[in-house]
Amino acid sequence: MEQKDEIKEEKKGGLAAAAKETVSFLMYIAIVFVLTYLVIHYVGQRTEVSGSSMESTLSDGDNLIVDKISYRFRAPERYDIIVFPYKYEEDTYYIKRIIGLPGETVQIDEKGTIFIDGQELEESYGREVIALNKRGLAEKPVTLGTDEYFVMGDNRNHSQDSRDPSVANIKREDIIGRAWLRIYPFSKFGFVKHQ
Repeated sequence: MEQKDEIKEEKKGGLAAAAKETVSFLMYIAIVFVLTYLVIHYVGQRTEVSGSSMESTLSDGDNLIVDKISYRFRAPERYDIIVFPYKYEEDTYYIKRIIGLPGETVQIDEKGTIFIDGQELEESYGREVIALNKRGLAEKPVTLGTDEYFVMGDNRNHSQDSRDPSVANIKREDIIGRAWLRIYPFSKFGFVKHQ
């Protein structure tokens, strides 16, 4: 009789241990999912460059990690390469460089020179001369609102950006984050240079 009671106690103990392990495992899985969600939505996410508008800084097929947290602590700066949604196509995101900051006036003259508040913009990228017919909205002075940014691709004559009415000025609230790390191709692995 005592032996049967011992066997029952062992079975109960074994079931309790198995139940405890199962609950522990499910809690572990739940924590992993929650942390993954938080990282993807608030810290960083992987994105792939599609197209040549950011050549030669970024190329078609480059895989990047976008930093989504730093703009919670500081404002975007000139030359930052940012990601934002294209407002006319769902699940489509653009990656461009900030040229004009809130409150500034941006204009591109007949020679393709970019002026910010009447001063020529100094750049170490985007060396391509902007064609006369590619000045778009910036042919005339574009004054940015208090929460607006003027963005351009580095491949100036092959970029749909703030010069195009379908993109225009980018609102601060629409900026998802800044390009941070190139993870593929492996030969170009490293932090993205903004200026």
